Amino acid sequence: MLDRVRAFADAEITPRSDYFDSLPEAPTVATARLHEAGLANWWIPSRYGGIGADLEESVDIVSELAYGDAGFAFGSFLSILGTTMLRLCGEEPLARTHLEALAAGGGSCGILASEEQAGSELGRIAARFTHDGDQVVISGDKYFATNADAADLLLAVARDADDDADFRVVLVPRDTPGVEIVKRWDMVGMRGSATYQARLRDCAVPAAHVLRGNGLRNLEIGLNASRILIAATAIGLARRVRDLSMEYAAVKQVKGSALTGNAVFAGKLGQIEMLIDVMRNQCRAAAAEFDRYMAAPDPLPSLYRTGTLRSALAAKMYCGQAGWQVATIGSEMFGGLGYTHDHPIGKLVRDLRYVGLVEGGDDVVRDLLYSRFVVPAGKRR
Repeated sequence: MLDRVRAFADAEITPRSDYFDSLPEAPTVATARLHEAGLANWWIPSRYGGIGADLEESVDIVSELAYGDAGFAFGSFLSILGTTMLRLCGEEPLARTHLEALAAGGGSCGILASEEQAGSELGRIAARFTHDGDQVVISGDKYFATNADAADLLLAVARDADDDADFRVVLVPRDTPGVEIVKRWDMVGMRGSATYQARLRDCAVPAAHVLRGNGLRNLEIGLNASRILIAATAIGLARRVRDLSMEYAAVKQVKGSALTGNAVFAGKLGQIEMLIDVMRNQCRAAAAEFDRYMAAPDPLPSLYRTGTLRSALAAKMYCGQAGWQVATIGSEMFGGLGYTHDHPIGKLVRDLRYVGLVEGGDDVVRDLLYSRFVVPAGKRR
């Protein structure tokens, strides 16, 4: 499968760097071709018609896609956050209906959690839902929602209007009346993905569309998978920086000799290779831990107790920081050219920055690591 993904990236993504950096219309042509190649939503279990790749395999799949374009990779895998919540916390008829549709149609799932005022403090989410007979009605403004416009379904985090402490995840089909896309964000990097500001206004859905359990805990569980794959994009981006540097060094002369023979250059590329290796090892170790949870006959109780995995947080933070080191080394390698739009290295620098920002910036992740894993167990929140 990895060979198929690599061949797809070589043919459909890598040669089209400028296109993916142009804020292309979503979904892109390559999105449809990923589905035609039988690779879209590759993690959906075989019992729902998917390939059923595990998260550890997905680390290398995402690395290959991100080598071509990290924005495209991000848009291609981010649905794993929603499908994980749906698979674990949705009633089986609801989960089967939508997971089978995503596997068959190659569609996507948008997550409506982020809000302007709440920021990273998800306990301050203001979106509300009310009960109305056999329906729930949900309203609220959501700030950053990737894939939301073209998604088949949206999973929105909201609180019960009658109980401020009761957070839930509600499945809202994209074509539900009251779903509005306010705007598409003009992102600095990752422009091959499509991220929106969205609004829900009195969106009525069946009560069966409310997922079981606490919505914030459900979101934490799903974020383990997506954070690990966000970290994995840094591996593909770093590999691309390394290879572009080697291509440049083969033709660049320094003091009469090719740059490849320069000891300073060799040291910098050796540093990049070390960082790539450690990033991949950390991502695969975190993914393997998550896979062990998911392999249990009933994984939800254990994941519910655990919530956020330390290994997933460590992968996210480390790859964001290590990736930025690679971006710095790579851009310096090209001198002024590395800070222009005329060379691919400039795009890679912009794309690498997102790893340390999306789904929890470094300060947020540090706080989670401290409050969940450093503070004595009896005093943890």
